[in-house]
Amino acid sequence: MNDNNILAVVLAGGKSKRFGQDKNCVKLGSRTLLEHVLLKIVDKFKEILIVSSNSLEIEEIKKITVIPDCFNDLGPLAGVLSSMKWIKKNNKPYKWIATFPSDTPFFDISIIDEYKTRIEQSESSLYFVKSNEKRHNIFGLWSIDLLERLEEDLIKNNYRKVEEWANKVGVSTIDIKIKNYDPFFNINTKEDLEVAQSILNLEKNDCL
Repeated sequence: MNDNNILAVVLAGGKSKRFGQDKNCVKLGSRTLLEHVLLKIVDKFKEILIVSSNSLEIEEIKKITVIPDCFNDLGPLAGVLSSMKWIKKNNKPYKWIATFPSDTPFFDISIIDEYKTRIEQSESSLYFVKSNEKRHNIFGLWSIDLLERLEEDLIKNNYRKVEEWANKVGVSTIDIKIKNYDPFFNINTKEDLEVAQSILNLEKNDCL
């Protein structure tokens, strides 16, 4: 399979209401949460799209493009739709997008190889990651063929929740086994950030 079939998309447009400030710019160790995510995927994809209407301060890298949501305040589904419409508008060759949340710094990059395997199997047009019996609805692999259906459901049928829309269209899961902690743990509050700092310290110690 041609790896260029997948566009990496980082969904970074959330309001961060529970955290109290834009999480994308919050530091975990020496890097922001967004930088942690980008560092994991920058060498895995030909091109990365960040969807955010927020002001982001990131290092300028040729393969990374930042675009705003096509619709404000409509949630992650609008970010997914924005990326699909960007592919069509710019005549990009991608047939799939792989979505990553900007607030989950420890995710297992082995899912990227799993995505490639699922594309070859051609058994579904939508996949979400599942770990410890929990489905992670932002870690997804989405076929571009879903664009028109997503746009109609988002605009005309008022779907807002990723989980509800995915259940409607049909979604398969990619099960990931976890060891000490769930690597798909996401940071929603200041308390979560403290937990993340503890995990980061443990990872550093394991590397010593």
